[in-house]
Amino acid sequence: RMPASISEADRRHRASAAFSLSFLSLVFSITAFTSSHWCEGTRKVAKPFCKGDSKGGLCIRFNSPDGNGSQAVQYIWETGDDKFVERNFHAGIWYSCEEMINEEGEKCRSFISLTPASDRGVLWLSIVTELLYVVFLLLGNILMSVEIFYYSSVIDGLKINAFSAVVTVLAGLLGMVAHMMYTTVFQMTVNLGPEDWRPHTWDYGWSYGLAWTSFACCMAAAVTTINKYTKTILEFKHKRKKLERSFRIHYSFPEH
Repeated sequence: RMPASISEADRRHRASAAFSLSFLSLVFSITAFTSSHWCEGTRKVAKPFCKGDSKGGLCIRFNSPDGNGSQAVQYIWETGDDKFVERNFHAGIWYSCEEMINEEGEKCRSFISLTPASDRGVLWLSIVTELLYVVFLLLGNILMSVEIFYYSSVIDGLKINAFSAVVTVLAGLLGMVAHMMYTTVFQMTVNLGPEDWRPHTWDYGWSYGLAWTSFACCMAAAVTTINKYTKTILEFKHKRKKLERSFRIHYSFPEH
């Protein structure tokens, strides 16, 4: 009885570990999918002309009292990079936002509208794949929770275990493809997108890292589930061989 109880406890421990990893993957994927920090960077924007009593280095004073118009024009052309200001921006699957000059808050635009027309189909495919990734993760979580909390026979548990393993592996593959497609679309948008959006410097943000962390958790959950399924099958085969051996010994008779 002791080895059987240890095996059952081990199976429940592995099922709980797989469920925890899958649940973390689901939370991370939803957070990343709904956020706009997949990519972050700066845009180089020409400073606007100062209006009224505006002061500071975020605008160009034009026709100032200290000089005439020609001097102001000369100032604009001679200062080079001083007439530009860098604005922070962040972009995600759904929208891109950048900070305002001389104002608080951000101005947001749909990222789909910024994507070149030739790559818009790939972006929509990426969105659909991300949604399927979330749906498959949710289905895998439901199956794993049923396996843990619904006390059924070992055979029923094996069937649920096998199905949840397949679903989780498919979710991981969908997530990997979706993340790679979005990466390609963003890079194409950086090169071919609208002039008034193209970033000066950019890098991947925390949402991008969270999306790939979700993928890693998903694959770890799949490996744990498959390992649990394989170990249970091997235990069944071992017990079956022991049972057959004991029957042969019990019913064998010496030949005369």
